[in-house]
Parts: sequence; structure tokens; C-alpha cells
Amino acid sequence: MQNDEDVAVTGESWDREVDVLVAGTGNGGLTAALCNWEMGATDVLLIEKGHKVGGTSATSGGGIWVPNSHYAKAAGAEDSRDAAKAYLTNTLFGEDVPEALIDAYLDNGPKMLRFLHDRTDVRYESLEHYPDYYTNVEGAREGHRSLEPAPVMASELGANWRNMIWTHHMMRMFNRIHFTQVEAHTLMVQLPGWKRLLGRMIWDYVRDLPWRLRTSISRRLCCGSAGVARLYLSVLKRQIPIEFGTRLVRLIAEGHNVTGVEVECNGRVQRIKVRRGVVLAAGGFEKNQALREQHLPAPTNTEWSAGNPLNEGDALQAGLALGARTRLMQDAWWTTTLVVPDEPTPRLAIMEKSFPGSCVVNRDGKRFANESQNYMAFQKALFKTHTEAHPNAPAWHVFDSRFRKNYMVGPMMTESMKPDWQLPKKWFETGFVAKADTVRELAKQLGINAEGLKQTIASMNTYAQTGKDEDFGRGDSAYDRYYADPAIKPNPCLAPIDQPPYYAMRIEAGDFGTLGGLDTDTDARVLQESGEPLNGLYAVGNCAAAILPTYPGPGATLGPAMTMAYQAAKHINSFVD
Repeated sequence: MQNDEDVAVTGESWDREVDVLVAGTGNGGLTAALCNWEMGATDVLLIEKGHKVGGTSATSGGGIWVPNSHYAKAAGAEDSRDAAKAYLTNTLFGEDVPEALIDAYLDNGPKMLRFLHDRTDVRYESLEHYPDYYTNVEGAREGHRSLEPAPVMASELGANWRNMIWTHHMMRMFNRIHFTQVEAHTLMVQLPGWKRLLGRMIWDYVRDLPWRLRTSISRRLCCGSAGVARLYLSVLKRQIPIEFGTRLVRLIAEGHNVTGVEVECNGRVQRIKVRRGVVLAAGGFEKNQALREQHLPAPTNTEWSAGNPLNEGDALQAGLALGARTRLMQDAWWTTTLVVPDEPTPRLAIMEKSFPGSCVVNRDGKRFANESQNYMAFQKALFKTHTEAHPNAPAWHVFDSRFRKNYMVGPMMTESMKPDWQLPKKWFETGFVAKADTVRELAKQLGINAEGLKQTIASMNTYAQTGKDEDFGRGDSAYDRYYADPAIKPNPCLAPIDQPPYYAMRIEAGDFGTLGGLDTDTDARVLQESGEPLNGLYAVGNCAAAILPTYPGPGATLGPAMTMAYQAAKHINSFVD
């Protein structure tokens, strides 16, 4: 806790004043700015540590998990608040999440979406076939709880399209053409119509010559870029200022009242008085190695994280300096990642390991989890049995030539898209990829137990025949089967691994952000150790402790970020919805 003499500031020492200051320009920050403006606080300032809009939100899939939205109801979905509450009660059991926060989320998530739809350019599409992540739990649904942003043309932003962070390159065809989550599913699994879809997307891209003269990136934005672009477009229309290259240095308080912030831009420090409230929406601490080692399970490394490179815990540490309380600091939004040589950021290893005809093994050559379960649960299983004597990290995704022919595998794509002779030698030299004519030789190249790998492959081939994974139940749940191949029988998640040559791709124990952070109440107010709020201070997104830390469905990070931004704005402006 800072001494009063360190934080008390007279009115004469302020460089300027605003009603509301929002730190961060991801979904949470942009939503906070828009909602405050719409609710009456028109003197709003957004600050962004980087030089582009979007943060991790922009690079993400962009989905939001919001049960009972008006989009789902319009699509005729059958759901209820009681079912959603039962589902969360079961999936969040034992987690440090106050029930009041869960209730506030379920009650206000749909209201937030309706508010933005009615007043801004924000538009979402309900995903009919994207299931909750734990479909074997009471209250689960197999669709219409997750939504993805409706695609939008970058040209609608005018010259400001240059300020955008694009969706992760793994969600852009040839690193150029954006595609939706629904399109990604069709293309990755090569479902019926995938060739026609691919041809249309390429043709639309090629024929857009006016846009090609500006940039190689497609005009049509999808996923995270689309979600951020729609929010950003709404911010631009309201002329809400964004100051780029501006870092939050510290919060200024008088007693338990936050009255302003100290920021740094181009080496110059400014003190900004904030009349109504400060909203922290500046991400987690995934790129701060010291904080990772202090709080997260081992092994841990910033280089494995697909989070925003600027997420170093600035907002978290500013709150801690004022005596803020934290929750869930030992956890993150886990997903195995592919650290591809010479690529700018890790890829998320989500879909590939779910496809039939492959498995993931550790250094003993053994599986340690159901590869087709959701990525969060998969990596929690990785940590649960990881030891120094029998490490699960790194792990290897093992598959054969039939799999290589039929499914896209990270940067390898399919064999027809990128034949083996086109694979960079560096991938093999660094151990990122291996290829061999026998399972034993593959194990030797990887430095893993050959007998263990042979036994694992033999078991997988048996399970492919019987349709039953006797080790981990792969394919038993609806979510398991979402990224499966319906043409494979009897279990769409299981196919033989028996066609040489054999391949392996190294995967790391990564994440796309941390989920522990400042403890908040149902109005997103930051709480002190005593449980009392720090007046005038709010936190949303990954700098706040998560509401849905078990990741119950696709979009369980951005949905709460936007909802709590809405809640914060209501409290700041005494707005009644």
C-alpha cells in the first residue's frame, strides 16, 4: 500500500482532466468506452500501450460465450437461465468464483449484447453447432451459446484500418485472407463444400484490386479483427480519443478513492485527473516471466504464450500498489501452442490434435489426456500428471501420411497444399517437426521412448477399430466430435495411425493469456483486501480475476470482459438498464 504522501495530489498538479479513463483497447476496453459514452460520460479517454487497437482480443477467435442472447432467441434456440446456471454450477464447482459474479454475468451478458446491438455497429452471429466445452454436464447445450462477430469490411474504418491488429495469422489463409470460425471448421476438417468455399474466398480476394493496392490483407475482416473493428468503428463515430504508445505507470489515490492516473508517452510523464472512474482493461501478465514464475505452474515460459507481447501485468501491479485483492493468480487460459521457427507469435494447437488418426504423447511415448477435449481441460490434464521424471511438456503430436494428406496440421497445412519438400529444413533441424519411415525411428529422432510410442500407436489402432478409447474416452462427448471427421466410423475422433511415413510436431505448454488478477464485485469495482471497493477503480478482462476460469464454452474470456465493462459503465453513470 502506498503512503498517503506518495499518492495525494493537489488539483494544481494535474496535467489535464477527463470523466472516465480506460486503459486498454481490447474488447473490454472498447466496450467500456462506448458504454460510458452512451450512458452519459462523454469525456472519455482511451489509452493504449501499443500503437494499434485490439490487444489479444484482435488476435483471438473473437467469440463470446453469452447464454440466452437475443441472437440465439431469434434463431429459435431452446435455452434458459436456469439451465445455464446449472451448467456453470457444475463446471465451476470448487473454483474461487463468488456466486454473485456468476449470477451478474448470466443476468447482464444478454443485456450488454442488446445494448450494443441497438446503439452501436457491434453485430454478432449465433453459432448453431458450436457446443459448450463440457457437454456431458447437466445444463450444457450443443449450440447457440457462443457467438462470433459478423464479418466487416476494413474499408469502413477509413484510413484508421491501419491502426488495427489483425486476427492471428493461423486464422488467415496464406496469412492474408480472414475466415470465420464456421469457415475454419469447414476448411480444416474438409467438410462437404470446402473446395467451393476455398475457391470463392480466393476469388473474392484476388478480384478486389482496389484493396490490393493498399494492403495484402483481405478487406473482409473476421474473428477477433471483426469484433474489435466493429467496436473501434463505433468509437470513431463518437470521436472518443485514443492515445497510442501510452503506458499506465501508476494509479493516484486519496485514501481509498482513486482520483487519477500517471501515464508515460514518448518519455514524458503526465498526471491525468479522472472525475468519475478509471477502468483497467489492459490484459494479464502472460509476458512477464518473473510474474509467471511467481504464480503459474511449471514449466512456464513467455515464449510459449500467444498473448499480446505488451501484456506484462501493468494494470495488475498498479492495483496491487493500492492494496487490491487478487484471485486465481495460479491459473491461465491454457492451450498447447506451436512455436514455429521464424513465426512472430505461437500458434494455438486446438483443432489439429482433435482430428482422427493422430495422438499426443510425452517423452515416455505415452498419451496423458483425451486429445479431442477442449484445449483448457487438455492442458490442465497435462499439468496434473507432469513431473520432472516423467514430463508432459514438451509433447508431440504424432500422425501418419494419411492424416497428413487429409487434414491441415498447423503450418504444415495438407500435403497437397505444402508437400514435404517445401517444409523448411529449420523445422527439422530445431526439432519442431520430425519424419520417419517407422515408429521406432520417429521416436529416436524425437528422443522419446520407442517402446512406449509403439505401444501407444498400437493401442490407438485398436481403438480405431472398436470405436472406444479405453484410456481417455476420446469421442465420447459432443465437443470431442466437433472437430472430428464425420466420415470416420465407428468413432469420428479415432482412425488408424499405420500409413508410413510417420510425422510428429512439437507442442508446448502455452496459453493465450492469464486469468488471475484483481478481485472485483458485480459492478467490476476493484476490491481491497478488506473486501471494500477502491472507489473510482474498475477492472475488466484479463487484468481482473476470471468469472469463468474453467472455460465452459467458446468465448468465455471476451463475454465476461464485455459484460463487466457494461456493468462498470452502469455504476459509473448511475445508469439503470
